[in-house]
Amino acid sequence: MLGVLVSSVHAKDIPTIQAQLTTLPQVPTPITRKEAAHVVVNVEAKEYVGTLADAVQYKFWSFNGTVPGPMIRVRQGDTVEVHLKNHADSIFPHNMDLHAVNGPGGGAGSNLAIPGKEGMFSFKALAPGLYIYHCASPVPNIPAHIANGMYGLILVDPAEGLPPVDKEYAVFQSEFFTMPSAEKGIMELSMEKGLAEHPDHVVFNGKAGALIGDGQLEAKAGDIIRLYVGNIGPNSTSSFHIIGEIFDKVYVEGAIGETINKNVQTTLIPSAGSVIVEFKVDVPGAYLLVDHSIFRVAKGAIGILSVTGEENPSIFNSMDPVN
Repeated sequence: MLGVLVSSVHAKDIPTIQAQLTTLPQVPTPITRKEAAHVVVNVEAKEYVGTLADAVQYKFWSFNGTVPGPMIRVRQGDTVEVHLKNHADSIFPHNMDLHAVNGPGGGAGSNLAIPGKEGMFSFKALAPGLYIYHCASPVPNIPAHIANGMYGLILVDPAEGLPPVDKEYAVFQSEFFTMPSAEKGIMELSMEKGLAEHPDHVVFNGKAGALIGDGQLEAKAGDIIRLYVGNIGPNSTSSFHIIGEIFDKVYVEGAIGETINKNVQTTLIPSAGSVIVEFKVDVPGAYLLVDHSIFRVAKGAIGILSVTGEENPSIFNSMDPVN
C-alpha cells in the first residue's frame, strides 16, 4: 500500500519510469533526459549454489540471482523508489543499504524483508557519483551477507551527464572465504577465515575467470573507455591497475565533482568503495586488469581487455621479429 501511495503522489509531478538494470560487466545506457524522474527499482534477494572457481561450487546470497547484483543507474535529482523482494525459498531476511542514500541506514532499516515478503523505501539522489549497495541484514550478521555476495553498484549521473565515451564497463572486486558445507562438494562461508582476513579467492565480477575468454572486455584501438570499478572487500583495499595502460582520468573514490586525477598508474579502492577510470587504448593487444597487490592474481583477481585494430609503431613497437 505504501508503494502505491508513493508512486501515485510522485506521478502527479514527475514521470515515473522503471530503472534499467544490467548484469556486470554491462552498464545501463547513459541517461539523456534533462529532467528528474521517479525511478522504480525492483530487486529480488535469492540464495543459490553457483560456480566460484574451477571445481568450486559455493552457496551464494545475491540480488537478482547474480554476484555482484545488478548495476543501477539514476540521475541526480531523481526520486528513487526501491522495492526488495525476498524469494520464498530464502532462509534468511535480507535488505539493501545503498551508499547513495542520505538517510538512516542507507535505507536498510526500511526495507528488511523476510522470505516471501517485500520491503520498500524511497530516497532522493542528491549527490552524483558511483556508489556501493549491499545487504545489511543483522541475521545472522551483516558480514555474512556481504561476504556471501550481496552487493552491487549504483551510479548517480550528474544532472548534466557524464562526457560521452566509446565504451563503458563495470568491474567489481570481492573476496571469498570458504570451507566445506554439510552438502558434499559445496563450499560455504568460513567466518573464521573472514575474521582472520585470509580469503581463499579474490575475484572480479563474482567468480574466477569472469573477465577471461568469453567474458573478456572488448574494445577497438582508439576507443576511450570508462570503467566503473567497485570493491566490496569485505576486508581488503584494491590496488586496481591495467597492465599496459595509464588512466587518463580517475574520479577518486567514485566522486563526480571538480577533482579528477590525471595520468594515474594504479588507483586505490577502499573496502565498500569505488572508482571511475577513463583511458584511451592506443594500440591493439590483450591488457590485463589486476589487483596489483599481485599475489591476489593467483587467487583470481585478473581479467582481460581485448583490443583489436591497427598497430601504431609510433606509440608502441615491440621490435621483436614475429616467429
